[in-house]
Amino acid sequence: MMEVFAATACLLCAALFAFLLAINRFRLYYKLKEPNNNLCATENTCCGEIKLQNGELPAGKLPTRMPTVMPSDEYAEKVVPLSVNYHFTRKCNYKCGFCFHTAKTSFVLPLDDAKRGLELLKNAGMKKINFSGGEPFIVKRGAFVGELVKFCKQTLGVESVSIVSNGSLVSERWFEKYGEFLDILAVSCDSFDADINEKIGRQQGQKSHLISLRSVRRLCADYKVAFKLNTVVNTHNKDENMVEEIMHLNPCRWKVFQCLLIDGENTGPDALRRAESFVITNAEFDEFLRRHKGVECLVPESNEKMQNSYLILDEYMRFLDCTKGAKEHSRSVLDVGVENALNFSGFDEKMFFKRGGKYVWSKADMQLDW
Repeated sequence: MMEVFAATACLLCAALFAFLLAINRFRLYYKLKEPNNNLCATENTCCGEIKLQNGELPAGKLPTRMPTVMPSDEYAEKVVPLSVNYHFTRKCNYKCGFCFHTAKTSFVLPLDDAKRGLELLKNAGMKKINFSGGEPFIVKRGAFVGELVKFCKQTLGVESVSIVSNGSLVSERWFEKYGEFLDILAVSCDSFDADINEKIGRQQGQKSHLISLRSVRRLCADYKVAFKLNTVVNTHNKDENMVEEIMHLNPCRWKVFQCLLIDGENTGPDALRRAESFVITNAEFDEFLRRHKGVECLVPESNEKMQNSYLILDEYMRFLDCTKGAKEHSRSVLDVGVENALNFSGFDEKMFFKRGGKYVWSKADMQLDW
């Protein structure tokens, strides 16, 4: 009997010893009681006791906490949608031959959905919103864009709210209702020669584009909205001298673009426009810039600067990637959020800053002589 008891006692002692040894080894290897048990995801470095080898844990070693994988330098900083261009409609009353955002659909988001998307963008860091088209004032006679302008400035507190328009549908009644909420109104004008505007398609019927332009300039001054001018240099206007007219209009900025081809929009079998005949060489664009170098408000943008340095949302609130010469769209920010959609925007943030994309864009800070 005593022999059986002694044998049992020995077995129990051996089991207890093995258990204590296992606990000790467990503590030794994993440092359970130490607070700084972080793991690095960088090869051959570590903050705690376990090193990752080739990005993986050594065999047989399980962490008490999952490692935090840090992004590589290429993706270390998230792109912030500082300045966004929302082309909420493709419809237009003009037929510019080089247009690169053509009327391939007539879709316009419901107003509440558009506002929800704008709020998502503001929460993601948007400080400037530009509404474009198509022609923004064609939807509900300008009431749609007016409500978006008011919402962005009054409710969201966006620093800069702007519109790009051809100017033909802008009325004083619109300015009376929405002018206080708008920082910048840009009007597209490619020539101060009525015949050239007609060749380009920059007019509707017999209505003079230049009369509309000068009317909008006066309204901007009367209602304290900064006036901006956009010009696309092409084969029809490349030799024109616009210095006198530009100086007279005195815009806060004069953006001068080089005619750009986008497959599926103004070139290629599926395009609604054929802009090949409008395209100019880099040398011709440079000559136009030299001719107007004395205009202080001139902001030139070659195709290289322009193509990938804009964050563009289409009518479905999808970012458009133009890096391959055509428009490839993300999923809508309304469905996947801003951060996810931005990954498919093709946005060149460095070029955005290099071309002067960030400037004094709030009329409160411009100190303009109205």
